[in-house]
Amino acid sequence: MSTDTLKLVVILGSVREGRFGEVVTNWFAGLAKEHSAFDVEVVDLAGTELPLSLPEIPPARAAEEIRPAGMLPLSAKLAAADGFVVVTPEYNHSFPASLKALVDWHFTEWQAKPVGFVSYGAQSGGLRAVEQLRQVFAEMHAVTIRDGVAFPFSWEAFGEDGTPRDTEGTNGAVKVMLDELAWWGTALHEARAKSPYNPQA
Repeated sequence: MSTDTLKLVVILGSVREGRFGEVVTNWFAGLAKEHSAFDVEVVDLAGTELPLSLPEIPPARAAEEIRPAGMLPLSAKLAAADGFVVVTPEYNHSFPASLKALVDWHFTEWQAKPVGFVSYGAQSGGLRAVEQLRQVFAEMHAVTIRDGVAFPFSWEAFGEDGTPRDTEGTNGAVKVMLDELAWWGTALHEARAKSPYNPQA
């Protein structure tokens, strides 16, 4: 990995039994690892301690003191990241509670960093979940990427080999998003290095 490589964390948001998200995430992460701009790490929320009940003190004010010990390795990965891609399904026109818990347990880790989305579902391909996540990440002072990747009727969109049937179209969409992530990731990395982001200053 060169010193100019951006640290990209790919977050698998579904913790549901029998989830399809692993197929989507493995495929996407493989392409992201081929992109010269990124050093890629996949985070699977199914293997992370994410309590739904939050402590009295908001994590934004005293994160290190109140987070469960099992969450600390994940928190460190988020803090070190230059950008994120969230892989999310759509449940009842929204995103999984696991993703909301992840966001709510963290604050500074998201700030002044780009976030891209890969979604899957039925008719909408998870886009309603993504649009709601955009609002949530805006509150975290993150920058969401305009272009993403969505899979309507995802169970039909992938072949038995774990890759999309429309390889040309989906690979092209991934490249567009990763190129945008690389631009924003580089710009924001340089900006944070020059002047640490402090929205409350």
